[in-house]
Amino acid sequence: MSTELWGKSAGELAELICAREVSSREVVQAHLDRITAVHERVNAVVETFPERSLAWADAADAAQAQGRPLGRMHGVPFTAKTNIDFEGSATHEGSAALAGLVAPSDAPVVERFRAAGGVPIGRTNMPDLGLRINTESTLFGATRNPWDGTRTAGGSSGGEGAAIASGQSPIGLGNDVGGSVRNPAYCCGIAAIKPGFGRVPAGNESSSMAPPIASQLMLEQGVLARRVSDLRLGLEIVMGSHRRDPFVVDAPLAGPPRQRRIALVPEPDGGATDAGVADGVRRAGQALADAGYEVVEIQPPMLEDSYIAWSELLVSDVELNRPLLNLVLGEGGKRFLDLTNEDFPTPTPASIMAMHQIRYRIHQAWQEFFFDFGAVVGPTWTQPPFLLGWDIESKENANAVMELFRFVLPANLMGLPAASVPTGIINGLPVGAQIITPRLREDIALNIAEVIENSLGIFTPISPR
Repeated sequence: MSTELWGKSAGELAELICAREVSSREVVQAHLDRITAVHERVNAVVETFPERSLAWADAADAAQAQGRPLGRMHGVPFTAKTNIDFEGSATHEGSAALAGLVAPSDAPVVERFRAAGGVPIGRTNMPDLGLRINTESTLFGATRNPWDGTRTAGGSSGGEGAAIASGQSPIGLGNDVGGSVRNPAYCCGIAAIKPGFGRVPAGNESSSMAPPIASQLMLEQGVLARRVSDLRLGLEIVMGSHRRDPFVVDAPLAGPPRQRRIALVPEPDGGATDAGVADGVRRAGQALADAGYEVVEIQPPMLEDSYIAWSELLVSDVELNRPLLNLVLGEGGKRFLDLTNEDFPTPTPASIMAMHQIRYRIHQAWQEFFFDFGAVVGPTWTQPPFLLGWDIESKENANAVMELFRFVLPANLMGLPAASVPTGIINGLPVGAQIITPRLREDIALNIAEVIENSLGIFTPISPR
């Protein structure tokens, strides 16, 4: 049976362990074996600690044998991105310069997964400091897309996306300031949730500085999995206030009913959209219509303004911190920043103030829009996953990357929940849809994602190709 365990969802594994049909040790060993079997072809899980993981699994089995209360993830393995603190392991964020930055404690999300009974089995690859949409790090090299090893797995949580898609982990932790959990979910054919502002705590004890303003406003800790039900499970475990995060509140996941009108955006303003991607969004819209939603093709307000405001907000932080970044970024990360940031003038107090004025007006426009529509459904990326390294070959390519992931940016700019779910396979590569909802309404995003998943299917795990 252990040869099949790596293909099961986190929820299924928790049920099997709870029913004593399988032990945590068997489940953890099956995933460690799977990592070994596929690592050379994917390069997603870049650190494992098998002796400790198996010891934790044995402790979980012993606790169950003694009749102790079981958490919702009791004995279930999970992975975490390398910019999330894991006690005793380096939070190097893919950068060789930070390889010695060992975390003294777990980040809040790891702490909560472990408190729910989860068993850490590995850390996953990311581009240096997460400042690239393609997962290539100076420490570990490129993570390859399990669907096509010549293609990107997305970024910056690309190691998580590829690991989950290829059965190396059933559920994982990442984070998202510009689609960084949704991008890999799209590229690898899995599901992900970026919670809205104030829902899930951050707080790495290894960090010596407070996050820059763009991260304070736009960076969220998220969950990746193969099934939407696992996203819900993971989110329910990690959400809520924590002593390390001054912004996160305690609030129930479920809220009052809202409009069952869906704004469908197969081809968002601001650039081109691949026909197969747009078709996948329309299939998602049809699934929602079949489930009783009213689906209207319409563009949300101020889309192109939101792309520019997101870029200006992030670029202002990057430029102000560029001397420090240059000390720790690899050449690929530096080149991507050089290629994409040169179109933006050096930030000034006046330009930063003007950007925040526009950001507020975008918030206002979307708030009004959400009183007419309960959610926005559109593409995660507007083009298929690109070839590894393509993003830094030229300025034209870098700009094309910025264009293809443009529709993830409004959710970060406004701190809105956004889920990504696959809608099919086109020419051997996944395509997907993104659901954006009002603040603190992750439940709506997950409900809609589940309708799409139930209609269009689950496409992973797969063996690397």
